[in-house]
Amino acid sequence: MITLVPLDTINPTAVEMLLDAAFGPDRFTRTAYMIRGTGTPLAALSFAAIEDGTLVGSIQCWPIALIADARETPLVMVGPVAVAPTRQGDGIGRNLVAQVLDAAAANRLDDALMLIGDPDYYGRFFGFSAARTASWNAPGPVERHRLLARGDAVPDTAGMLGPRMAQTMPVTASV
Repeated sequence: MITLVPLDTINPTAVEMLLDAAFGPDRFTRTAYMIRGTGTPLAALSFAAIEDGTLVGSIQCWPIALIADARETPLVMVGPVAVAPTRQGDGIGRNLVAQVLDAAAANRLDDALMLIGDPDYYGRFFGFSAARTASWNAPGPVERHRLLARGDAVPDTAGMLGPRMAQTMPVTASV
């Protein structure tokens, strides 16, 4: 049986090892890392999947912004969603994303979510789409159709994705 727990209760080294196993050691060069910068993930929206005392999955969310003309539009970046390679395809990632969406709603942070991912999967199961992201830019290469968002406050304007400078988000852990 898999249990979802707050990610900040898990040994950070174990989380890093899982991320390396899921994405490879070159993961730090990915555009998503450049977008979120060196900030801290949102504890209330970051979870671990534990099975028999072993970390089998994790998800982190990050405070980012769409920046245009020195104005920041706050967004929450969902991901990375990491699942142990031997457990991929078992629904662990889907459960983690569902947990994030529930926690985002509970914390009133669900009005402007974004991620980089498979549009068919994230659209079908979670309502993410590229409908409002066509004018967004990223600090690295990104396939436009994989730049997805959901929520009533998602801007349909041009701008550059990057770390949020004003870190003013109310967050409380809930599982």
